[in-house]
Amino acid sequence: MEDISKLAVIGAGKMGETLIKALLDAKILAADQIVATVKHANRLEEVAARLGVRVLLDNGEAIQSAEVILLCVKPQALRETLAEIKPVIRNEQLVISIAASATTSFLERHLEKSVPVVRSMPNTPALVRAGMTALCRGADATEEHLNRACRIFEAVGRTLVIDEKYFDAVTALSASGPAYIYIILESLAEGGVKVGLPRNVATELAAQMCFGAAQMVLETGAHPALLKDAVTTPAGCTIDGILQLEEGGLRVTLIKAVVEATRRAAQLIES
Repeated sequence: MEDISKLAVIGAGKMGETLIKALLDAKILAADQIVATVKHANRLEEVAARLGVRVLLDNGEAIQSAEVILLCVKPQALRETLAEIKPVIRNEQLVISIAASATTSFLERHLEKSVPVVRSMPNTPALVRAGMTALCRGADATEEHLNRACRIFEAVGRTLVIDEKYFDAVTALSASGPAYIYIILESLAEGGVKVGLPRNVATELAAQMCFGAAQMVLETGAHPALLKDAVTTPAGCTIDGILQLEEGGLRVTLIKAVVEATRRAAQLIES
């Protein structure tokens, strides 16, 4: 990445490691351009050996030579992390946060400096380079700052720049959504087992079907209802299955799941 010489990943947990590996695999950054931090000393050697990058315990030390600072910590740990890096952070550094519920104004206020901030919300399919990341910029961030952040997350999937007012909904739908899909996928596979399929066969069929259906939506740009209608032939078996889904309230239940998760997303951290 020609416009980033040094990246500090604060919090080399699951998502932090995923992003580091993706950037290295894509040769966007070299190992000597990345420094990461962990919270516990017993993870230092393990993470360093696995990633091949420098790993520290001190967040303040880690950001000193970084051009971009990627905050990969949980919302509950964010306030403490910001307090640790605040004394040494510089105005020319870019801060990118993946913490749910933490607004750009929250980050700016706790850093107490005019530091460019970009808020992001990735999801766990980033682990297999099929992620979806929403991004927005804070008051002091420019379009170029936003573009830098996008290029980092493009290493693990798609990116979408949206207004910050939508971020709690993004958290509920895109970040929490894989859990909903896993339940649906598991249930479909159980249905396959019920009608006689071996479990491994039913699971593979259900998983590839979900993957293919999602690809159809993304690549055709067609409304899901139209794609559903194309599968639902008159007097066929699909309409009987859909009738059962409607009677079971699947549609309303999924809508309610997103609504309730959106409400909770706004409460993960005090603004």
